[in-house]
Amino acid sequence: MKYAVFNDDSTLKTCLVGGVHQIPDSAIEIDDSLFLRLTQERDGVWALISGEVVKQALPDVVPDYAQLVAIERYKREATGVNVDGLLIETTRDSQALIASTGLSAVLDPEYRCNFKTVVGFVEIGAAQIIAIAKAIRAHVQACFDRERELLLAIEAGEYSDEMLAEGWPDSLSPPEPELVEPQ
Repeated sequence: MKYAVFNDDSTLKTCLVGGVHQIPDSAIEIDDSLFLRLTQERDGVWALISGEVVKQALPDVVPDYAQLVAIERYKREATGVNVDGLLIETTRDSQALIASTGLSAVLDPEYRCNFKTVVGFVEIGAAQIIAIAKAIRAHVQACFDRERELLLAIEAGEYSDEMLAEGWPDSLSPPEPELVEPQ
């Protein structure tokens, strides 16, 4: 004998075999053909409706668009910037490092350091450090601004999947940073 057990919301919980499983009082007896369908067919949700076992269509899964946008913003944020020919990483770690280097440059206009770019080390001065910090900040802010635009489009019901790939700042190219010539 084969049995089906249903949840409180009438959806299938499990199938059991008499003599192998302990059969609860709430279980209903089913034939071999239905048992096979219940255990093998994954293209719907089985439910007990008006005493009959029926397969209903799977519910539509609505993507979490806000989360998808946040994930895309985070990826775009870390694509890097090109500042006066220097390719600079914009990962969260890089942002923190350039922020602290930028503070040193603000406090000491004569400050110089060896700075690691995507292609290797360069010696830069305070003016270049500040230009890099501004470019990174502009790039990151542009990413957050695009995320906000997409979230507003989602709220307004105007969002389309194509929009997720559009409107982000270019990789390794910030939105018009102010470049300062080294002194």
